[in-house]
Amino acid sequence: MGRTRGLEEEILELLNGEGPLSVAFITRFLNERGLPFTRQKVERVLRKMVDEKKVVAFYPNGNGRKHYKLR
Repeated sequence: MGRTRGLEEEILELLNGEGPLSVAFITRFLNERGLPFTRQKVERVLRKMVDEKKVVAFYPNGNGRKHYKLR
């Protein structure tokens, strides 16, 4: 449970600093920070954060990749 909380905080910090990002970039930036999370784990946490209304999911253009931004 504590590890998921830490991941949520890291994601919120990333979105605050970088702006809207896709799952691939969020995962990449987390891994560059030394946090070895998989894309699937990041997606699972992001879905939970959308349900909790902490972040918003949207499609910015025609490429079909979902992006996330702070609410």
